[in-house]
Amino acid sequence: MLNVTLIIIIITCLISFAAFQKEAVLDGLIFYPPAINNQKQWYRFITCGFIHADFMHLAFNMYSLWMFGGAVEDAFTRIYGNMGEAYYILLYLSSLVACLMPTYAKNIDNYYYRSLGASGAVSAIVFTYIFIDPAEKMALLILPIPLPAFLFGAIYLGVSAYLAKKGTSHINHSAHLWGAIYGIVFLIVTSYFFSDFKAVGWFIKQVTQYLQSL
Repeated sequence: MLNVTLIIIIITCLISFAAFQKEAVLDGLIFYPPAINNQKQWYRFITCGFIHADFMHLAFNMYSLWMFGGAVEDAFTRIYGNMGEAYYILLYLSSLVACLMPTYAKNIDNYYYRSLGASGAVSAIVFTYIFIDPAEKMALLILPIPLPAFLFGAIYLGVSAYLAKKGTSHINHSAHLWGAIYGIVFLIVTSYFFSDFKAVGWFIKQVTQYLQSL
């Protein structure tokens, strides 16, 4: 079935493949703070999420999106009704912007800094899923033991915060961290104002029931 998640994956793959073939495409879409600041190319906050460094980078992000996106879409339909798909698209696109704001502030005049990939938006989707279904079992790549989603999320946030502070790799761990946080905040705020779903109360109830079942 062709849902919003699959459409995003198809579009991302097509644009990423085009960027693999033509450097001009990559240069025109990549997140480059000086171009945003000096030339007001604000679109780069979003377009950088549709290009990737290589096939493995693309495959990992799109696989993660495919794993969790459909479940979040279904949940949004239950939470927001007919507006579910619209809120899902808004979450994905706005998270591309939100996750990069700290990076932009830090590198606004850094002519050597560039960033690309959908990792921040994917993190937002994954953590929205975690907040909706915190007792669901998930597995870490570095620790392939099924863990409840809320524990997986806590470990992920801790590791991302540590690596972002350390800043010794070419991976933008800050985008992962802020994307994850934004996904949770987006769900809490929008569900509070635009639905009857109480995200925080639901999360606490699910975690409490899981701990009591141990």
